[in-house]
Amino acid sequence: MIELKSFFKNLESNDVNFYTGVPDSLLASLSAYMFDNYPADKHIIASNEGASVGLASGYHLATGLVPVVYMQNSGIGNAVNPLLSLADEDVYKIPMILFVGWRGEPGKKDEPQHVKQGKVSKDLFDAMQIPSEVLSADTAEANEQVKKAIATCKENSSPYVFLVKKGTFETYKLATKEAVNTYPEREEAIEKVVEMIEEDSVVVSTTGKISRELFEIREKHNTGHEKDFLTVGSMGHASQIAMGVAMHSSKNVYCFDGDGAIIMHTGSFGIIAAADCKNLKHIVFNNGSHDSVGGQPTIGFDIDFGQIAKGFGYKEAFFADSIESIESVLPKLLASDGPSILEIRVKKGARNDLGRPTTTPVENKENLMDFLK
Repeated sequence: MIELKSFFKNLESNDVNFYTGVPDSLLASLSAYMFDNYPADKHIIASNEGASVGLASGYHLATGLVPVVYMQNSGIGNAVNPLLSLADEDVYKIPMILFVGWRGEPGKKDEPQHVKQGKVSKDLFDAMQIPSEVLSADTAEANEQVKKAIATCKENSSPYVFLVKKGTFETYKLATKEAVNTYPEREEAIEKVVEMIEEDSVVVSTTGKISRELFEIREKHNTGHEKDFLTVGSMGHASQIAMGVAMHSSKNVYCFDGDGAIIMHTGSFGIIAAADCKNLKHIVFNNGSHDSVGGQPTIGFDIDFGQIAKGFGYKEAFFADSIESIESVLPKLLASDGPSILEIRVKKGARNDLGRPTTTPVENKENLMDFLK
């Protein structure tokens, strides 16, 4: 495995001193090391992968140096436009090194949403005519690869990609101390909401642990899964899925969202508000972190989701930070005309034995469609 201190020393010796990206479980050690060892003007966790390319481009314009962008391969889609229409050698010729977590690597067991992305990741970069290679897990070899890639970036003034397999980097845990809060556990908060919403309502839950916890809560209470759509991929788009359902159904639709997912595509607030879906209620479980990929911080605790949503045109905004306040405020959300939003502050983390859905995505889709009939 790559020794991180040596890896970053090698980057610095080649005048690489700026890092931006979106956390990924395969790059968790990489991003945690950067968070602990680089100040805010040297390492920025971006709202989405395309924004990272934009930030990196701005850095190069100001300094003439080569930046680093990191992401999961699921985020390639967000990055395609700025890579091709901004950084490409046929446009502005902006050099940058990209480290891309190779989820769904062929031959490796992974979640269903990563399988196709893993199969085509290398092909996507080939199609974009961006040179790419797999990063070695040997520290000396990786350092030499990176050194040559930086030279190529400078020579061609264009991006260069490293695909990163699971276990490439040594394990590194965040050392930065986080403030202790008294918010409820997320699973406990989700369970309370599920208990209180209408029995025949639809839930569209976002990518990651929120969907996993919702699935297990349904299992625990033996209430079935046909009313839920578990958005196992497509981070940031659960609210638009919920809107699409709500616009064409008489049932109340609840979007169970996360702070990182909303930040990734905040403009969706405006589209939801403009559609004026009275049966759509947006519930944000805000733990201030990218919980499913290593717990790296978001700006979730620094902003007011309710005020942002109302600024976009939501009818009502509510807030809770305890089980008691959920019990108090949720009836008001249920009684409100949507689109309305409820932000619930919750603790970071999940129980160690949290399972994964035992139904396939297609089964999930078909069960929900049958319910909506």
